[in-house]
Amino acid sequence: MKNVLVIGGGSWGSCLAKLLVENGSNVYLWEHNEKNREIMKTERKNPIFSFEFKLPDELKIVDNYCEVLSDEEKYGRIDVILLATPTQFLRAVLKRLKNCLIYNIILVNVAKGIEISSKKRISEVVAEELGDKEYSYVLLAGPTHAEEVAMKLPSAILAVSRDENSAIQVQKIFSNQYFRVYTGTDLTGAELGGALKNCLAIAAGISDGLGFGDNSKAALITRGINEIFEISKYYDVNPKTFMGLSGLGDIIVTCTSNHSRNRYVGEKLGKGEKIEDITANMNMVSEGAETIKALYAIIKEQNINAPIFSALYEVIYKGKPVNELVSLFMSRNLKSEFV
Repeated sequence: MKNVLVIGGGSWGSCLAKLLVENGSNVYLWEHNEKNREIMKTERKNPIFSFEFKLPDELKIVDNYCEVLSDEEKYGRIDVILLATPTQFLRAVLKRLKNCLIYNIILVNVAKGIEISSKKRISEVVAEELGDKEYSYVLLAGPTHAEEVAMKLPSAILAVSRDENSAIQVQKIFSNQYFRVYTGTDLTGAELGGALKNCLAIAAGISDGLGFGDNSKAALITRGINEIFEISKYYDVNPKTFMGLSGLGDIIVTCTSNHSRNRYVGEKLGKGEKIEDITANMNMVSEGAETIKALYAIIKEQNINAPIFSALYEVIYKGKPVNELVSLFMSRNLKSEFV
């Protein structure tokens, strides 16, 4: 039995907490919203879900994650911390977490994005904030919607870390008959794929919102993947990673599924709604709507050829008419596909 602390009680955090309990781990979960935390304690459900599933009675909802880490006599020694906090809020959690880490631990992150202020990947933010603390960092990423995992529908995901042994440990802790975990070591590539697919899903959703068909969306996604390859050159990562679970797999599910909050944001944009109104009415965070800010800055600074991602930012935050995203895509100079 492993002792696991989950920091973040959103859809993915609570879903994976449930899975870990069912896999035999002893799990503590902290949710930052006090009202939601109390509902989870007393009613054993997550109020942000659009459908209901029961939180296991064995899952312990806690008010202070530092207390869990510091009181081994009461809570046991924590083996794994699952970070299920949105990218743009993670640094604040890490600053507090640094004061609580007193022994070597595995950190498993499930957020996907690039920090706006620093343009850094999440592993870089973690390294910066935790400094000389002892930990192993593992990213859990792939084509997995929390809703379907909660319903125990067959899913596959990737545990990726520069420390292969830590990835294997996470693989063993999370795997079961409906949740298959593979391992990998290209952390930068997996982080990049997970972040950029959220932006691409917004573009795919805009196509849906404008009423275009499968042909349009397939072409947009494919050319978007080509831009991801262009961006990957800046990071000097293995392009093969983008054909795996954390790349193509995640792109397919996020760009096409009705469960995808990023695709949903794009659909609303395509129907003429403003980003601030869309996000204000969402219970969950659209990572893509935030990541595109950092990505646009990188594209401009490094002079990367990424017209779809550039136009996406300008549609969302610069008032460019939404149909110009598709117009730009269709009216560019004729060229060879891979030039």
